[in-house]
Amino acid sequence: MQERNLYEYAIIRLVPKVEREEFLNIGVVLYCAKAKFLKAVFYIDENRLRAFPSAVEIDDLKQHLHIFDCICKGQNCDSPIAQLDLPSRFRWLTATRSTILQCSKVHPGLTQNPEETLSQLLEQFVK
Repeated sequence: MQERNLYEYAIIRLVPKVEREEFLNIGVVLYCAKAKFLKAVFYIDENRLRAFPSAVEIDDLKQHLHIFDCICKGQNCDSPIAQLDLPSRFRWLTATRSTILQCSKVHPGLTQNPEETLSQLLEQFVK
């Protein structure tokens, strides 16, 4: 029987007008220490995005998501955060902030396959 490992995840939210506190779920970030896994996946439904009265420009949003993804991967994106270890990057990405990209509270779970679990979470909470 394959071992089940503890993982943590947060839903990535787009908050076009922070003061209105309205948001659209657009992705999931998952961290599994035992598997040395940190990854974010995104899904942008442009029709749903346009429903917001003050929608963000798609190109700007894609740039923000690119940087978020680079930090997850530890790639050079002109951010010192990308050079931190996996747990530190996950904690930084999921920290409470008031910007157009925010994360839900962090939730735990058990998984045998972090990649598969990440896909399931995206289907469940975003699509």
